[in-house]
This record gives sequence, structure tokens and C-alpha cells, in this order.
Amino acid sequence: MTQTIETDVVVIGGGIAGLWLFRTLNTLGYRSVLLEQDSLGGGQTIKSQGIVHGGTKYTLTGQLTNAAQAIAAMPDRWRNALAGEGVGGGGVADPDLRSARILSEHHYLWSPGDIGSRMTSFFASKALRGRVETLTKENLPAIFKHEGFRGKVYQLNEIVLDIATVTRALVQGLEDKTVKVDWREQGNAQLKTDSQGNIEAIELSNDRGQKVQLKAKRFVLSAGEGTEALLNTWGVNDPKMQVRPLHMVMVRHHHPEPVYAHCLGTTPLPRITVTSHPDADGKWVWYLGGGIAEDGVKQSADELIATAKKEMKALLPWVNLDQAEWATLRVNRAEPKQSRLLRPDAAFCQPVANGIVTWPTKLALAPNLADEVVRLLQEDNIRPVTDKTVSMPAGFSQPEICPNFWQGCFDEKETS
Repeated sequence: MTQTIETDVVVIGGGIAGLWLFRTLNTLGYRSVLLEQDSLGGGQTIKSQGIVHGGTKYTLTGQLTNAAQAIAAMPDRWRNALAGEGVGGGGVADPDLRSARILSEHHYLWSPGDIGSRMTSFFASKALRGRVETLTKENLPAIFKHEGFRGKVYQLNEIVLDIATVTRALVQGLEDKTVKVDWREQGNAQLKTDSQGNIEAIELSNDRGQKVQLKAKRFVLSAGEGTEALLNTWGVNDPKMQVRPLHMVMVRHHHPEPVYAHCLGTTPLPRITVTSHPDADGKWVWYLGGGIAEDGVKQSADELIATAKKEMKALLPWVNLDQAEWATLRVNRAEPKQSRLLRPDAAFCQPVANGIVTWPTKLALAPNLADEVVRLLQEDNIRPVTDKTVSMPAGFSQPEICPNFWQGCFDEKETS
């Protein structure tokens, strides 16, 4: 016998966007269930650098771009949530992230030599006031206090987070409303549609032979790269997805000083972006993105590692990485399709029949995406029924929280 469970919203995909939305919906009183195929916070989320961008890296042309303006308010929004005092766009409390770990209170931008001189006046302009602060030598992060450093360092209104702990904070107390699913043909989840193109239900089964028909007023797709396959199963041709690949570098070593900074180059893209993540053995894992990860897409792991070694030697010559371990990691950024494969400026939410298709485009924009979904629900007069709850029957597996991105990556030089 198949049990029918009525919900307000089913969220499909447990990355940062799906989890922030799921927590917000439950705070508001919506009956919500989250479905995840792999692990919570996996995919793009755990492979991100954990930077809550404020848009400064999008101003390296010397202009305040649409992308920079769209994301400008996000660091303060996140800081408030991390203090347990967050309020969303609709006046509802943001998720309480006090248990999440902050790796650095600020991200930085550094210029080797005098390459930053052309940007100094722009960073000091009224347009970026409150976002960028030029640091004196006494206030430099420890990594840049070496006598060999000759450049400038700017402090950005951006924070760097341990994403696994953010994931844990977002799902805490809601684990019984999450379900691990397998969308493959012989898997335990099947998406059923009706003749009008609506998602009629999602049929779930478990190892005990129990079956559940999960119905919802709205189905929200927030599965990142997996959204494309779900759209195909649904039979939806619009919106379309694009994938912009990266080839990241990881360096594990004993150098005591972490780095959380973009390096200013000669193009609008940072030459390199470094974040630092402590591992269980007391080492740092430096995670290298930015221009080197964009350019490295066409390189093999060995080629990219050779490039990265030269770059780190040129940019931080006083840091000895001779005994470091090196590995690479390929990442696909899934987004709504844009002309010329450009990066979208803001979070994306598009209603389709009785669903909403979403991509956050950046980790920092997860709150913006949740605001937009709630607004769409309210516009359609879908409001919480506070005297009813929803829970899944026993026997359905719950997805685990994804381990940190570097775990297992140093056994092989390249992980795809």
C-alpha cells in the first residue's frame, strides 16, 4: 500500500541554496521535505572556497558592475546569521548559524609590487566605502608581514567559512525531514507528471518495500548540476543550464600562516584566490582558485600543479613549499544559461508549472535565493498551515553531511 504525504514544498537538492531555503521554509511554518541524491552540502557547495563574497572581485575593471551591486549586502546578511541575529528579506529570522565555523573574519586582496597602483583611487572611492580598507604595514595579515613583501593589501568586507559546519548548522534538527534518493531508473525515487506538465508526485520506496507518494503545492529544484537531468525527466525545455568548469589546486603543508586573499593581476579576474583550511593532522590545505583555476581547465593535473608551483614561488617566495603535497580537483559551476557563457549576476528563480527552478550562482547568494522563492510562494497565495506538520515514515535513509573537499584527494593527483 502506498502512503500519500501532503506537503507545501518539496526541495530537491541539499546544497547551500536548498539547505538555506529548507531551513527558512521550516522557520516560516511551511510543511517542507528535502530530497538529496548524494550528501548534504556536496557538489559545488563543499568544493567552493567558502568565501561570502561582497562583490569586490567583480570591480577589478575599475567599475561597479551589476554583479558587484547584486551581492553587496550578502556579507552582512551572513554575519548576522552567524551571530544568530539574521533577518531575511521578508522579515523572517534567517537560519541561526552560530555553530558554524568562521575560518577568517575577512578576505583580502593583495597586489604584488606596484601592480595595484591603478586600483588604489577606485578602492578609496565613495562607491566602495565600507567594502574595502587599505591596510598599513602594522595591520597586515601575518603571511604578508615578511620583509620580502613589497605590495599593497586591502581588507575586504567578506568572510570565509568552513562549509561542512555551515551545512551541519542548516540541517540541525530537521534531519527527519530529509530523504536520500536515487533518481536512476532502478532507484528509489521517481518523478511523476500529469497531462498539464505539473509534477503530480514523487514516488519513494525504501528497502522494506514501503512506498510513499510525496505531493506538494510547489516543487523547488535546487540540485545544481543535477537540475538538468531532473528537467529532462520532467520534460521541461526552459530554463536551460550551462556549466562553467574550474580546475582547482590543493596544497597541503606545514607552513604556519594561512592565506585568505585574492591576488590582483593584469585582468579583471584575480590572478589567484587562496583560502586555507585546517586538516585533522594540524596541516593547512591551501585551496587555489581564481584565474589559475579558470586557465587550468585545459591542463592535466601535472601541468596545472607545475603552473601552481611557479605561481606560488613568484607570489609568496618566502614560503617554502618544497615538502608540500599537491593535488587538483575539477569543479563544475552549474548556472542558468547565459549568452557567451557569462556568469549570471544574481540568484536565479523561475516558476515552471507547479515547480520553481533555481540556481544560486554564488554561495553568498543563498539567502537572496530563499527570499525570492518565499516571495513567489506568497504571490501564489501559498502560505504555511501552522497547525499541521509533516514527517517521513521510518525506514527511509537520510543523507549524510559531505566531508571536506580535500579528503581522499591526495591519494591521486587529479580527482574528477
